[in-house]
Amino acid sequence: MSSLKPILLVEDNLNDIELVMNALKRNNLANEVITARHGGEALDFLHRRGIHADYKGDDPLFILLDLKMPKVDGLEALRQIKADERLKLIPVVMLTSSSEEADLVRSYRLGVNAYVVKPVDFTQFVDAIRQLGIFWALLNKPPPLTPVN
Repeated sequence: MSSLKPILLVEDNLNDIELVMNALKRNNLANEVITARHGGEALDFLHRRGIHADYKGDDPLFILLDLKMPKVDGLEALRQIKADERLKLIPVVMLTSSSEEADLVRSYRLGVNAYVVKPVDFTQFVDAIRQLGIFWALLNKPPPLTPVN
């Protein structure tokens, strides 16, 4: 097991998964990236159920969460993550193609930490992922493992 916490990428589009993975690799972020294809898979990983029941690693450093996915969408996954005492302090970044104001407002009301609209241009997309990775993996100071009362 690595000393670096993993990043959880929740995305149903295979092209976007590949773009994110390449962007992180290009920018030398060494964190393992765990992918889930919808919110249900992400919740299974976070709760160590199903195929993830034997996972012994850390909770993710942060979650990149798509909004519109089959089965369990990003808003429902976000709602469940932020309602769970063990998971609610994990930063969640909504990484979506939706620039609809209603999606933005609902995401923030449910506790998202950041909302990023996926750039269409490849270079801008890579740069956005670089900036997200640097901020959440290197610059941001996460809360302690055991919250202070």
